[in-house]
Amino acid sequence: MILPAAPASLIGPDGQPLFGRYAGQVDQFDWPRLAAPYARSALWRRFHHKRWHYVALGTEHIFCAVAIVDVGWTSTAFAYAFDRDDGDMLANFSQDGLPGLSATLADNAAGASRFKTRRSNIAIDSPEPGRYRLALHCDYLEIEAEFGPGTAPLLLASGPVAKGAVHATQKSTAMPVTGRVSTFRDEYDLAGGVASFDYSNGLLARETAWRWASGHDLEVGFNLQAGYFGANENALWLDGQLHALGPAHFLYDNSDPLSRWHIFTEDDQLELHFTPEGARRENKNLVVAASRYLQPIGTFSGWVRTAPDAPKRMVNQLVGVTEDHSSRW
Repeated sequence: MILPAAPASLIGPDGQPLFGRYAGQVDQFDWPRLAAPYARSALWRRFHHKRWHYVALGTEHIFCAVAIVDVGWTSTAFAYAFDRDDGDMLANFSQDGLPGLSATLADNAAGASRFKTRRSNIAIDSPEPGRYRLALHCDYLEIEAEFGPGTAPLLLASGPVAKGAVHATQKSTAMPVTGRVSTFRDEYDLAGGVASFDYSNGLLARETAWRWASGHDLEVGFNLQAGYFGANENALWLDGQLHALGPAHFLYDNSDPLSRWHIFTEDDQLELHFTPEGARRENKNLVVAASRYLQPIGTFSGWVRTAPDAPKRMVNQLVGVTEDHSSRW
């Protein structure tokens, strides 16, 4: 099913959220306008409003991911650079921010997100419609990247969240990228690679968990999630069009996360095997909050199709990530 065009706002005139999957960009995530049964007090929203802005950059030789996260009462950021040729993690930056000071999250995917401390500075923004920019300067890692426009529409997904209220996400498939990545070892040219982003904004439960998979090139891409958001954001980009996918299943040995993953959707439109090349791991326990995070980097092979009776399109060595994440935030 090809997705309908995105609305200008996710909240209707009656205060009800416009749940669904759409193609295109939304201007407003205006949760204070929610009416019953999704409305929450300002104090509740203060502690349950979660936003993150994530960018992935991939070439034949290197894969990088950068995220700025605002959890309502504090903030954090991470970045890594992974050498795909020899399986080395060249840089692995993680920093908690000062509440209300270190991070500024955009109001939508076209806005500007910032994270700044005394020794680190990350900026994600959109200098003009359809074009994006990432600048990062921290210990042992510098990134200057520009990407877009893409050849396919953005995904917009919105839906209810158990024990929370509502959530929405805005995601891209692959976009051409230029720029450089500098590490302690070498400098890497991003030309010929691809970039993608994930901007998410919602009123989430204190306990939140998910599995995620994302892989993209300029012809095919997909986004899959199983967990707190159900199948709301599952989608396939193929030949410039965006299609809905059904619920996804992630099968892997969690005692050996670098073993092969098997991922498929219930609608018989996607079946992939993921072979990790390496992984970023981070576990935190701050008493009032905790996080268990695993993001393997690797390649997907298998097939996808736009309908259960459509011809299969083979996928071979498509670079991307999987993720297994649980948070108490």
